[in-house]
Amino acid sequence: MTECSQETFAFTDHFSRRVEAGFTAGRISSDGGAILLREADRKIGLLRRLEGCFVDRRHPKRIVHRVREMLAQRIFGIAMGYEDLNDHEQLRTDPLVALLSGKSDLEEDLAGKSTLNRLELVGRSERYHKIDYSAEAIDRLLVDLYLQSHPQPPEEVVLDLDATDIPLYGHQPERFFHGYYDSYCYLPLYIFAGDQLLGVRLRPSNQDASAGSLTEVSRIVEQLRTRWPGVRIVLRADSGFCREEIMAWCEANQVDYLFGLARNERLCRTIQGGRWSKPVVCTSRVASRPASLPSLPTAP
Repeated sequence: MTECSQETFAFTDHFSRRVEAGFTAGRISSDGGAILLREADRKIGLLRRLEGCFVDRRHPKRIVHRVREMLAQRIFGIAMGYEDLNDHEQLRTDPLVALLSGKSDLEEDLAGKSTLNRLELVGRSERYHKIDYSAEAIDRLLVDLYLQSHPQPPEEVVLDLDATDIPLYGHQPERFFHGYYDSYCYLPLYIFAGDQLLGVRLRPSNQDASAGSLTEVSRIVEQLRTRWPGVRIVLRADSGFCREEIMAWCEANQVDYLFGLARNERLCRTIQGGRWSKPVVCTSRVASRPASLPSLPTAP
């Protein structure tokens, strides 16, 4: 009887070792597809460049887990669905995760949950705080990755702003109840261009959805225009960002915007003013544009 097995797939070597994906080995990992994440990182250099945003003040001869290895372990772990630090008590002995993290010895244990916790959460004033990072450098890196993903400058960049909830189940700092989401949560701000993340801020939920967004938008727009001075930039968001401060800034800085408008009684009266013989879907559109900007093309 003929036995058929799937052809092996070769990947980038790991130091002097050959890396292949196959189904004939004695020890098979259910996370084998994560090797593709490693190949993607090799192309864009995310971990290498992210490591450059950190300063490690530990004694070089006493370092067991390098910053880059811990970043890789945590980031790849989240990408594989292991978002809890406790998961790394098992993952730290997984040779595949060691491969992704760049360990030269794949049999050596990775960082445990306590070590990763010190990397993420130890306060600056505590004795165990030895690794620091530059938030500004990480912010610039996200935009740089987007800029470098385009061989040629695009004609237009659409920045999508969104605030969403991260439910909380304990007593984390700055924990507040949010009426819209009907839960205790954080309310992070995300700024995307297509499917690429350009900016993110973790925020408490006891504030407006647009809080702090103008600071982030102005920073991103400045970085985009430094590289692409002629690009048209459009800001797009729901009614949570339809604020006079943001719209005035857009008009003063030649940034187009498209915001949702929150429901109100006057708007409802205007929309419902018509009469129809049967139920219809009615869409009311209001467009406003400063006279100094060129006209937008109209729909046929």
